[in-house]
Amino acid sequence: MVSILGISAFYHDSAAAIIVDGKIIAAAQEERFTRKKHDSSYPYNAVEFVLKFAKLKLSEVDHIVFYEKPFLKFERLLETYVAFAPRGFKQFTKSMPTWLREKLFQKNMLMKLLKEHDHNFKDEKRIYFSEHHLSHAASAFFPSPFNEAIVLTADGVGEWATTTVAIGAGKDLSIKKEIHFPHSLGLLYSAFTYYTGFKVNSGEYKLMGLAPYGEPKYIDLIKNNLIDIKKDGSFKLAQEFFDYATGLKMTSNKFDKLFKQSPRDSKKEKLTQFHMDVAASIQKVTEEVMIKMATSLREEFNIKNLCLAGGVALNCVANGKILEKKIFDNIWIQPAAGDAGGSLGAALALWHLELKQERKTSNNDMKGSYLGPSFSQKEIENELKNLNANFEVLGENELIEKTAESLSLGDAIGWFQGRMEFGPRALGGRSILGDPRSPSMQKNLNLKVKYRESFRPFAPSVLREDLDKWFKLNADSPYMLLVAEVLENKKIQMTNEEKKLFGIEKLNIKRSDIPAVTHVDYSARIQTVHEETNPLYYLLIKKFKEKTNCPVLINTSFNVRGEPIVNTPKDAFNCFMGTEMDKLVIGNCFLSKKDQDQNLKKDYKNQFELD
Repeated sequence: MVSILGISAFYHDSAAAIIVDGKIIAAAQEERFTRKKHDSSYPYNAVEFVLKFAKLKLSEVDHIVFYEKPFLKFERLLETYVAFAPRGFKQFTKSMPTWLREKLFQKNMLMKLLKEHDHNFKDEKRIYFSEHHLSHAASAFFPSPFNEAIVLTADGVGEWATTTVAIGAGKDLSIKKEIHFPHSLGLLYSAFTYYTGFKVNSGEYKLMGLAPYGEPKYIDLIKNNLIDIKKDGSFKLAQEFFDYATGLKMTSNKFDKLFKQSPRDSKKEKLTQFHMDVAASIQKVTEEVMIKMATSLREEFNIKNLCLAGGVALNCVANGKILEKKIFDNIWIQPAAGDAGGSLGAALALWHLELKQERKTSNNDMKGSYLGPSFSQKEIENELKNLNANFEVLGENELIEKTAESLSLGDAIGWFQGRMEFGPRALGGRSILGDPRSPSMQKNLNLKVKYRESFRPFAPSVLREDLDKWFKLNADSPYMLLVAEVLENKKIQMTNEEKKLFGIEKLNIKRSDIPAVTHVDYSARIQTVHEETNPLYYLLIKKFKEKTNCPVLINTSFNVRGEPIVNTPKDAFNCFMGTEMDKLVIGNCFLSKKDQDQNLKKDYKNQFELD
C-alpha cells in the first residue's frame, strides 16, 4: 500500500487530499473547519481529517507533496519587481521579508507544521513539490474518464504560468504550451471583479452572475485597449492599464480613465447598468478567448476529449459555450478546479508521473466529489440534543416523502446528508433546496436565507434521465459546471414591455416553467443527479417529480453570504436558526423551524465577513 498526502496552502483555498494506491480517498478545504472563507493558512484541520479518514498516522504516509514550487514563484516575483522598477517598491518591501523569512524555505516550514500532526514524522525526503499548473492539469486529467485528452488550465498565476496546455495519455501527462505572467486571463477577469466592486478571488462568480443583466457594450473597448487576442486564443495584456503585477490594486488610473469611472466602492455605491454592461463585456471576451483556444487546440492535436481546471474553469458559462459549439466530443471539468484541487492534483501527479504507476480510467474516480467528512446518525442526534434542538427521527421512505411534500408547498429546506463536497459547489450533500416552479423563490432565498444580492442565480438539480426534457444539454454535468438554456417548450416568452426593461428590473419576470433557476437570458447552471453517486438526493428529486411532475429542484450551497459551506451538524443547525429556512433535514432527523425554541435564534447576517 502506497499513500500520498497532497497539500495546497498559503495563497487562497488551502486544502488537503489523500490517495492510496492511486485511488482518491478523501479531500477537504480548510475553510470548512475554520469557518473562514477561502482560508489560506496551513490546512491543519483538513490534513487531520484526511489522515483520520484514511486511518493513517502522518509517519505512516509514504509521500507528501505540495502543490507548487516556492523557488520558481520567488523567481517570478523578483523578476517582476525588477522589470517594473521603480513601480511597486512599496509592495516589494512588504512582501520580501515574508518570503525571505518563511516562504522561500518552505520545506523547513512544512516540516515544522507536519510534526504538529505526528512527532514521529522526521523524514523530510518524503516531501515533494509539484508545479502549480501541473497540479491543476493532473487534477483534471487523472480523475477524468478519458484515456487521452487535451488538458487546458487557466487561472490567475502559479509560479510563472497563467495558462497551460497539456496532453494526457494513460499514465502520462506533459505540458506542451504556456502563457506566462503578467499575461493572465484569470487576472483580467479579477481586474473587472475588483473594478465592479466585488472581492478578488471570491467575487468572480458574482461578476459572471451579473453579466446577463447587461449589454456587452464595451467588448471593442476591451479588445482594442486591454487585451490583444490572437487567432489561436493566445493573448497579451496591456500592462499600463493594470496594477496587479507590483501594486496593491488590480487596475490603474489609466483603466479608470478608459471606462470614465473609478472602481465601485461596494460600501457606498449601488450596482448600476454601467457595471452590468461592463460585466457582460468581460464575460463575452473571456468566452471568446476560451473558445478560440479550444478550437485551435482541437485542430492542432486532433484529440476529441477536453479536460479543464484552474480558477477560469469555474466559469461555467464559458464551459457551456465550448460544449455548445461541439469543438470536442466530451468535456470533463475538475469540480475543485481552483487552488484547493491542486492538493489532489499534486498527489496524483506524484503517483503517475514520479512513481510511474499505471492508471485505470473510470466514470467515478472523483466519487461525485463527495470526499469530505460525514457523520453517523448517532453523532447527528447527540449533536442536535446538545444544541437543544427539537427533531423527529424518520425512516428513509418517510423522510423522503415528508421532505418532498414540504418542498412542493414552498418551504426552503436545509439538506445535510452523507459526505461533504470537495470544491466550491454544493451538490446535494450540504445544500439548501427549494421549489424551482415558484416565481418568488429566487428573490426570497437570496434576501431571506442567503442574505445576498437579489440578482444571484440559483442552480437546478435535475434527474439525469430527464435532462433532455428540460434543458438544451446532452451531456453529464454532475459538478454544476456547465450552463445551458431551458428548452423552448419550457420558456415563457417576454412581452414587448418586458423586453424594454433594463438590469435588475428583469429579475422578477417569469421566464420559464422553472423561473427560480432560469436566468434572465434563459440559461441555467445545471447539475445532473445520478442514482449511483448520490442515491438519497436522487430519490428525493424523484419523489418531488411524482408529486409535481417536475424532476428539478433548486440547489444552492448550505451557507449564508460570506460563510463557508456548513461542515458539521452544529454548523447546519446554527445556519438554520440564523436564517428564514423552514425545515432542516440532517441524516434521518427532520426539524421544523416552528418547533424550535425561539431563544435559539441567531443574528446571522453579520456573522461572517462579506465576500
